Amino acid sequence: MSGAVLDEITGVTVSSVTVPLRTGISDAKVLTGRQRPMTEVAVLVAEIETAGGYGGVGLSYAKRAGGPGQFAHARELAPVLLGADPSDIGKIWDTLMWAGASVGRSGLAVQAIAAFDIALWDLKAKRAGLPLAKLLGAYRDSVRCYDTSGGFLHASIEEVLERAAASLSRGIGGVKLKVGHPDAAVDLTRLTAVREKFGDGVAMMVDANQQWDRATARRMCRALAPFGLTWIEEPLDACDFRGHAELRAAFDTPIATGEMLTSVGEHRELIRAGAADIVQPDAPRVGGITQFLRIMAMADSENLALAPHFMKEVHLHLAAAYPREPWVEHFEWFDPLFEESLDIAEGRMWLPGRPGLGVTLSGQARAWTVAEHTVRA
Repeated sequence: MSGAVLDEITGVTVSSVTVPLRTGISDAKVLTGRQRPMTEVAVLVAEIETAGGYGGVGLSYAKRAGGPGQFAHARELAPVLLGADPSDIGKIWDTLMWAGASVGRSGLAVQAIAAFDIALWDLKAKRAGLPLAKLLGAYRDSVRCYDTSGGFLHASIEEVLERAAASLSRGIGGVKLKVGHPDAAVDLTRLTAVREKFGDGVAMMVDANQQWDRATARRMCRALAPFGLTWIEEPLDACDFRGHAELRAAFDTPIATGEMLTSVGEHRELIRAGAADIVQPDAPRVGGITQFLRIMAMADSENLALAPHFMKEVHLHLAAAYPREPWVEHFEWFDPLFEESLDIAEGRMWLPGRPGLGVTLSGQARAWTVAEHTVRA
């Protein structure tokens, strides 16, 4: 090593971890027959080591399908990292993308890269002795948070109310309910019960998971207006940018979408179309933190709000570095993967003071590992 080269990657381990869920999860896609209940999440873990003694951990994931494919592609790409300077994150991202160019620049191809990219950002922040948000330039030390995991359609109204009460008493600032039931009256009954129980002072969001057509979405946006929702999420197919833009123009309730998009290019078109008040990119889905930062800059340039999807351990840091007051989503599904937990109080999730992402893989993560592959220089 010489000149501006500070370090080099000497080892890379990729692991496939299966996280079981306590019960089968159902949203509108299940009730409309498009999917089966989700019983587990496949997590791709990347661990990077350097000659200088530094290490970083990154994660990506797949729901229902794609986990083995992500792991297989990550195994192919891992040797490409050896010998690279881990500080050159943008250069490494491009190198990995071109190494798998025939697979494409979105979807599974970049989701495998995401685990490496996140690990490199974790490593860079650790070397600097800073939480990742501070390395990026934080605007705040805590972010508003809301809970989703208690509002799925498979849960009874009683269970939804119980889970919402537990979330709010824990210090979480809002609750999101799944909608898109084949019987719209069921959606309205559930929302009425939550609003009457907790009052107008609690932030409440809904998520239709792309299950309405345009006519149904218009009717539902009109019916949902009295609830004072923080946003209506994915009322239409994720790629129906024009339809989302029309809803945004016609109704006062903010429209949120973006979680299912898997590239910077798709988010560029979403933003150009004026299709969202609140953009919801997912770092593992778009290729990692490097790509997420590009989307974040585009969203900020159009004065849009930000509410990253899922994986709070990563998105807390990114949301804290966004100029406009964002939201971060709370799911407890991945909590067993880490030795540490995130602090939540007063409706907000607080940045950890530990360097990097501030998380360490747990023994449970190792126990749930179903495949592992290591390459060394």
